[in-house]
Amino acid sequence: MVERYIYIFNIALEAVFLNKFRSILTALGIIFGVAAVITMMAIGNGARKEILDQMKLVGVNNILIAPKPEKPKGSSSTGSNQENQSQEQNNEKSKGKFSPGLSLKDAESIKTIVPTVMTVSPEVIYETDIVKDGIKTSAKLTGVTPDFFRVFALELQSGDMFNDEQLKDGKAVCIIGPSLKSKFFPTTDAIGKDIKCGPIWLRIVGVLKKREISQSSIDNLGISDYNNSLYAPIQTLLRRYRDRAMITAASLHGGGMEYFDGGFSFYSSSSSEGTSKNQIDKIVVQVKESEQIGPTTEILKKMMLRRHAGVEDVEIKVPELLLKQEQRTKDIFNIVLGAIASISLLVGGIGIMNIMLASVMERIKEIGIRQAIGATKRDIILQFLTEATLLSISGGVIGIILGLALSKGIMEITNILTIVSPLSILISFGVSASVGIIFGYMPAKRASKQDPVESLRYE
Repeated sequence: MVERYIYIFNIALEAVFLNKFRSILTALGIIFGVAAVITMMAIGNGARKEILDQMKLVGVNNILIAPKPEKPKGSSSTGSNQENQSQEQNNEKSKGKFSPGLSLKDAESIKTIVPTVMTVSPEVIYETDIVKDGIKTSAKLTGVTPDFFRVFALELQSGDMFNDEQLKDGKAVCIIGPSLKSKFFPTTDAIGKDIKCGPIWLRIVGVLKKREISQSSIDNLGISDYNNSLYAPIQTLLRRYRDRAMITAASLHGGGMEYFDGGFSFYSSSSSEGTSKNQIDKIVVQVKESEQIGPTTEILKKMMLRRHAGVEDVEIKVPELLLKQEQRTKDIFNIVLGAIASISLLVGGIGIMNIMLASVMERIKEIGIRQAIGATKRDIILQFLTEATLLSISGGVIGIILGLALSKGIMEITNILTIVSPLSILISFGVSASVGIIFGYMPAKRASKQDPVESLRYE
């Protein structure tokens, strides 16, 4: 019995190789269909991973409160008429009112009053020059609390977190990113060493673990490059560098100059010029549950409006919701592309059926001879079904190789992340094999129904 099946398989294989060019053309639909499905799923998997990585970067269940950048006088608005009218109405209402700007007191009030809030992380950010042993570079110096590292899941590679004394007294200490450690202390331990940030020497108490972060995430989400930043207690920046809530002679004259032990230096905040009144640059609020993000956002809007004397000078964003919306858009896009790619498999299956039907008509005499020497209807069905399955499986294998090559090429040429999953290979290969069986059955059935006598007389 086994020998019979092997004999049928050999006949089918011989028929496929006998017409190589036609077999290749028949399999093209399956080849491109499988390659397209694998490539589309790889692009979709890559996009999904990027979104998940970005969600980790912005933190889970986070709400961002930042000063609203003021438009320069005389600038034209690019928004819709309705948005412009609403903005003008808010500006009219705010005339004559004074807002103290975003401050540490806002962060303390949020943590104390709002019950759904788990963690509040205020930040002060300055661009500064870092100098050590003749090496100089620019980096962001960020004033934070230990909650900052918990919110963004940042871990220490070595050293310790800020202690209570350092936080309360604004000690001259800092935690540095791994890129700065490699640049200034490539072969030595950085812990306990001093590094000059602007005019102030800070002692390094900790080094962060390296975290992969793309430039697009930094640009699109406003995320800091954790690997190339310094972090100091927030009171250190407010006391030793500059507290924008304090009115000085320089600030009255529009300058950003501060005096330090007889010397002076310029400090430019990451905020826009119009938000220089703000004591801090942002507040990251982490809620306890994802379901509480919406209600908490509404509470924060009303709370900030009340604390800022009715002046809408802050904007509240929910990065996770924006990323989830982007993920939904990409999922829809990938479903559409996957559906289009799947049509190629269907077209390939129809192509196999057409070619096999034509092959039956061409080989009627061969069918009659096989029936005359003892081949049963089942043998004829198996022969033509095996031919169709061989075409679809071989097309599937070539399609898989082509799909892997396309996925790799897209990532290399366009820098779009592609991830080929074993599931996509199994699905595409399974579908290609099924297409051969399903679309090859009709021609095989038709071949088996040929009358032996009529087939032998067929010319």
